Amino acid sequence: MKFTLSWLKEHLDTEADVAAVAEAMTMAGLEVEDVHDPVAALAPFTVARILSAERHPNADRLQVCQVETVDGLKEIVCGAPNARAGLTTIYAPIGAYVPGLGVTLVEKPVRGVVSNGMLCSAAELEQPGESDGILELSDDLQVGEPAAGVFGAEPVIDFEVTPNRPDWLGVSGIARDLAAAGLGTLKTPAVEPIAGAFTSPITVRLEATEMCPVFAGRTIRGVKNGPSPDWLKRRLEAIGLRSINRLVDVTNLITYDRARPLHVYD
Repeated sequence: MKFTLSWLKEHLDTEADVAAVAEAMTMAGLEVEDVHDPVAALAPFTVARILSAERHPNADRLQVCQVETVDGLKEIVCGAPNARAGLTTIYAPIGAYVPGLGVTLVEKPVRGVVSNGMLCSAAELEQPGESDGILELSDDLQVGEPAAGVFGAEPVIDFEVTPNRPDWLGVSGIARDLAAAGLGTLKTPAVEPIAGAFTSPITVRLEATEMCPVFAGRTIRGVKNGPSPDWLKRRLEAIGLRSINRLVDVTNLITYDRARPLHVYD
């Protein structure tokens, strides 16, 4: 079971950081397996803007880019097909460890031209998204902005759920135990009932009640499917779930938020 710190704080009013949360979970009997902090991994990476991109003198598939970075103007060799003047992307300086490649950047010539850093793809930063080229970001971003803030990166806690505590399969249940342990005040939003407006045309029949004693369903009309909003994509992707569409994603969100497994049928 995984969850982010900001997700927990939607249910728990607390000033605790991720280390304090992990410690309180351990003391409450929740076995924390890992605390992954992508913010630390992304610390060297910042927003940059390509000012010019010229063909490499010794390689047809490479470009020599003049890049405005937090460290000033840098000449960077790039092989991405989408590298072009005016593009806002992510810059990695010399000495940065690139997690998606498992390498630390060093200053060295690329076909005779020294590359003073690197322009990054999503995969190279272990971020979701297309990786056929370097990242294409909004032009509204300022050069030097931390990549962690651009991606909405935050710590993720991963812990083992024991068979006798299915309530731990939801962030609300974790928040309740941590509130009882004194880490903060529980503030899980109440679920407001919505009365049905028509008789459902769909019926449910249980043929193995000893395996599934209860199955509840509801027909919802007038729903329009499509891509999920960015905040929902980021929340699911942070815990290892791939965004499908808004209907599937919202059921996954509620499943992990309230420990209430849901499925949508269309």
